[in-house]
Amino acid sequence: MPMLNEEKLVRQALDSLAAQTFQDFTVVVVDNGSTDLSCAIVTEFASAHPGMDIRLVHDSEKGTGAAADTGMRFGVEHGARWLARTDADCLAAPDWTERIMAAFDDGLELVAGQLNPREDEGITARERIMMLLAVEVASFFGRIRPGNKGEGYLGPYQMLPGCNMAITADMYHRSGGFPRTRIEDLHEDRALSNRVRKLTRNYALRRDVVVFGSSRRVKAWGLKNTLAWYADHRYRPEHVDIR
Repeated sequence: MPMLNEEKLVRQALDSLAAQTFQDFTVVVVDNGSTDLSCAIVTEFASAHPGMDIRLVHDSEKGTGAAADTGMRFGVEHGARWLARTDADCLAAPDWTERIMAAFDDGLELVAGQLNPREDEGITARERIMMLLAVEVASFFGRIRPGNKGEGYLGPYQMLPGCNMAITADMYHRSGGFPRTRIEDLHEDRALSNRVRKLTRNYALRRDVVVFGSSRRVKAWGLKNTLAWYADHRYRPEHVDIR
């Protein structure tokens, strides 16, 4: 779980992990240079939940790719066989880890989950439908995007939400993992998906693997600009880290 100045939402993210039906996992929170109370909240939460294995590590190299890679490699180095990522502004469905393990049991080496808008941020039903539709449109255009085509791919492009994905430790190592980049420079989830596609066909979208993501970028930038941001940074706002 990468984290940067998420004092408003990280406790809720941890609550959602504490409520999982499948509990045999370690939570690795990677602080990416927070200057607010985020780290204190994580430490306090860990103390209040001694039954959970929560590790707080720090990475001073700015970037979602760098922080995500640090967390994944921490897991690999400590013997993890399966890795999953969500973000500190997200809520995992209660059966998130259970559904991920079922996908691995089916032979998948990379799992893309279903990303839905959070239901506690005041968006209307119409806005929610439009956001869900936008995700489907983005997924479609990702398959025909020239940058996702080329020699060496073993299967079609699969959009990979960075805040809702899972991968085997072996595949993470073989693929090189998330590039250690800033979100302003490269979408690390797209890069990882394309790396994996050159190594295996055992990847897929699992719609029952659900995470509820924050709509704060959409609220701040508008749906059109948000889509343009995720489409090769065609929209470049002054402030990326919306809090």
